Amino acid sequence: MSDCIFCKIVRHEIPAKLVYEDDKVICFHDISPAAPVHVLIVPKVHYKDILALNEDKDMGRDLMAAVLNAVDRVAKDQNVDEAGFRLINNCGEDGGQSIDHVHFHLIGGIKLEEKLI
Repeated sequence: MSDCIFCKIVRHEIPAKLVYEDDKVICFHDISPAAPVHVLIVPKVHYKDILALNEDKDMGRDLMAAVLNAVDRVAKDQNVDEAGFRLINNCGEDGGQSIDHVHFHLIGGIKLEEKLI
């Protein structure tokens, strides 16, 4: 999708503070971090949300495997792999999704509360 901000970051048309990138995902620091570590993990192929990703079974599985690989690498790189972190996916407007491109928030670097709201 040409006007999607995450697609523009994937194409390196918009700068981002990159943490990790491979052929399937791009990971960068959130511009409004909720914690000392707040990295977005974004599949390079545009899917509106995690449900749309799930509809494409084969590609969805491949992209989720790439996301999990990126989670492991980013957590280690950001030194939150041992202390712990939270991985969040917001889906839909009521779920808090503000950009219609499936993505995951890796949040850590502080002790997080159990409750989300």
